[in-house]
Amino acid sequence: MYSFLGGLVILVLGYLIYGVFVDKIFAPTDNPTPCVIHPDGVDFVPISSGRAFLIQLLNIAGLGPIFGALSGAIWGPQVYLWIVFGTIFAGAVHDYLVGMLSLRNDGASVSEITGKYLGGFMLHIMRLFSVILLVMVGVVFMVGPAGLLAIMITQGVGASVGTASGAAAATAGGYTTAEWVKILTIVILVYYFLATLLPIDKLIGRFYPIFGFCLIFMAIGIAGVSVANHINGTKPMIEIWEGFYNMHPKADTTPIWPLMFITVACGAISGFHATQSPLMARCLTSERKGRFVFYGAMVAEGAIALVWASAGIAFYNTGEAGTFSTAGLLAVGGGNSTSVYQISVGLLSPINAVINFFGSSYAINLGAALALLGVVACPITSGDTAFRSARLTIADWFKIDQKSMTLRLLIAVPLLAVGYWISFLDYGIIWRYFSWSNQTLAMIALWAGAVYLSNNVGPKASLIAAVPATFMSAVSVTYFCIAPECYLMLERNLAYGIGIAVAVLFALTFYVKEYRPNKEHEI
Repeated sequence: MYSFLGGLVILVLGYLIYGVFVDKIFAPTDNPTPCVIHPDGVDFVPISSGRAFLIQLLNIAGLGPIFGALSGAIWGPQVYLWIVFGTIFAGAVHDYLVGMLSLRNDGASVSEITGKYLGGFMLHIMRLFSVILLVMVGVVFMVGPAGLLAIMITQGVGASVGTASGAAAATAGGYTTAEWVKILTIVILVYYFLATLLPIDKLIGRFYPIFGFCLIFMAIGIAGVSVANHINGTKPMIEIWEGFYNMHPKADTTPIWPLMFITVACGAISGFHATQSPLMARCLTSERKGRFVFYGAMVAEGAIALVWASAGIAFYNTGEAGTFSTAGLLAVGGGNSTSVYQISVGLLSPINAVINFFGSSYAINLGAALALLGVVACPITSGDTAFRSARLTIADWFKIDQKSMTLRLLIAVPLLAVGYWISFLDYGIIWRYFSWSNQTLAMIALWAGAVYLSNNVGPKASLIAAVPATFMSAVSVTYFCIAPECYLMLERNLAYGIGIAVAVLFALTFYVKEYRPNKEHEI
């Protein structure tokens, strides 16, 4: 409990202290922002800072801080450290820099920003890389919530109290859970289609406050009951010092480095966020709102990840009295629809109501229902903007004006069709490729931010981006060398050596080309 509460305090202090430091280095101005210069009523739409923060949080808080945090928690409480300090010094800096650079570059997508500061070769790489990542994100955030909603429909949130046929509620409306997943995937896809095309304030801006309530209720509810269960001894939360070793049941073949750092993904740092920050950069009316919207939203997401990681370890603890084991969390598959459903229903106190649905009567646990809806809202409100970002990235790439509905359709329809086709592939494989590509994109975006700071502020200023960029370079390259889905599957020590060597090479290259100690504008 103390590790959990301490982590929350450190996250808040990180925003108040390090966030201010980063903001001071970047030095926001009062220059007109893109939406003020040329509002188009579609993507460049002025939005208040409060609503922009909420949209940014919901855009970035997909399944990563929930599924990823629960999966990362299998390694034990070390995941708390990565979530907290990764968020403060890497993830929030990453999101802030990309958002602010987009503000300074007329709302440009991350691929265009990268090309400007890292060169033409990286521009082409990032254009292709970011579109592929965004489509994968859209698919992940389409299938995940469809699975959760299907469970809620066919099983109810709480105990079934009878059906029209008198049988147990294994189906609803004549459809099985698997069939409901297919139906709901199409429904979500239709919503994504509308969210991709319509002006940002017409659909996204109106529904997000509702989703935001569910998301906030979910985090507060899960956190509050977890702390209460620790105090009464029902399900004690594990402290960092109680499990400061590799607690993974398959520790011999599943090392913390780099697997945990890739698995947690959005809960600490995420390249997907680099594709989302430009959306709000096109809507902010002042650069001075950037820290609150970009840095602040990532800190909030870190808090959500911390809630789920600590709750998951406690909920699935299979150790004997006074001991801890993550075998139960591994057995349920880490972060997935089943584990989130079980935690939400199992932790929250029953606040029941009986409703009729497709001829069946259900006792609904309202607290758990709102929590689950919060979990559903997270991926849906990231999936819709994933496809929207993909549309804008392609539009920036080929210089296609997006004021025209016809031209927006020309891009959106093929994107969503490809996404629907990919949704039939194995979900686990999609997630693994998403995790690696996600962190690799974050690494590239951080290097772009470091180059900007070195050229425009000073070499010392660039360290706030260059240091986490070097770290993420080692993580990404090592994972590429060791992970089965990347096919190299090198011996562990060799992979470690290559990862460190490549990270050092990147850092030295940056030092020689960009970090010039005699440069002016030192901070």
